[in-house]
Amino acid sequence: MGDKFLFDGPDDAAVTILLAHGAGAPMDSASMTATAKALAAAGFRVARFEFGYMAARRTSDGRKPPPRAETLNPEYVAAIEALDAKGPLIIGGKSMGGRVASMVADQLHATGKITGLLCLGYPFHPPAKPEQLRTKHLAGLKTPTLICQGTRDEFGTREEVLGYTLSDAIEVLWLEDGDHDLKPRKSLSGFSTADHLRTVADAVAAWVARLTL
Repeated sequence: MGDKFLFDGPDDAAVTILLAHGAGAPMDSASMTATAKALAAAGFRVARFEFGYMAARRTSDGRKPPPRAETLNPEYVAAIEALDAKGPLIIGGKSMGGRVASMVADQLHATGKITGLLCLGYPFHPPAKPEQLRTKHLAGLKTPTLICQGTRDEFGTREEVLGYTLSDAIEVLWLEDGDHDLKPRKSLSGFSTADHLRTVADAVAAWVARLTL
């Protein structure tokens, strides 16, 4: 993976947030960039990185398909080591990136390496396959977790998620009419994507403040 990070926010921020991308779009996608900038505006140091398969797409013509999420766990741990953040570290990411972070979180939290987990559009199940749940490890998760989810996310709507067994360590911030990119339909909801990202940043700031008291 190397040490190729994209940084936003102040160098001397008290808290660092490390974000991985989703299965299909790179770390500098419009959605990831807008989210990183919103979190940076709330005072966080935000670092983004890419898994090897996505980085390889930049230098090859073929679109390498994403591997199984759990096979990326070692790459996420390696990114944390390479980042070597000073002070509290929140790990997470968009969709698959957040899912991978959720699979390594407890071992890192138990040793004091991370303070919390931030998932942006968690892929609770593949689109149109609500029976293929990816929630088993979330029932016993011990790491303080904030999931920011659009109410109409095709990977897990509000109605669906309310029926899941999730750990008490998990809080869910629902964004009205948001899709998998947290993007609402302004004409229907009255909200813009920028509105929702500000809400996310404010919620993350309040959540982190509770964790780091």
